[in-house]
Amino acid sequence: MPVETPTIETLKAEEQSLLIPTFHYDFAWTLGSLLRQRASEQNHPVAIEVRHGNDVVFATLLPGATIDNFGWTKRKCAVVHRFHRSSLRVRLESEAKGYDFNTKFGLPVTEYVASGGGFPLVLSGGTLVGSVAVSGLPDVQDHAMITECLKELLGV
Repeated sequence: MPVETPTIETLKAEEQSLLIPTFHYDFAWTLGSLLRQRASEQNHPVAIEVRHGNDVVFATLLPGATIDNFGWTKRKCAVVHRFHRSSLRVRLESEAKGYDFNTKFGLPVTEYVASGGGFPLVLSGGTLVGSVAVSGLPDVQDHAMITECLKELLGV
């Protein structure tokens, strides 16, 4: 089911509303497991990855996804880590300003992609501690899967 593309302002507000109180590997497992459960219930062929800094602490492929989807999650997380914002917001900002993301920042397309589905894990105090990414659906849907699960976990 198609999901409407949010605005840049909506994404900024969403990122602020989804700050996490703490980060530990049980949280990463819970978030990753919830994403996997939702994807499985909806027969979504996705890859899911949760990172602590640059380290992968949860990763899974669902039926229909391929190892190539992990290439996408890795590149989405790289964007989140570098810019401290969702990869969807980075995509929309580059489109709104009319520049090619990879060219403007001199980033190789093999390592960075401005495509929705990567989301920052930021502590309430403002420190980026990790990222979560989904790949396999249209990028706005990848993003929505993450934010819906974070809202549930955080009671937002």
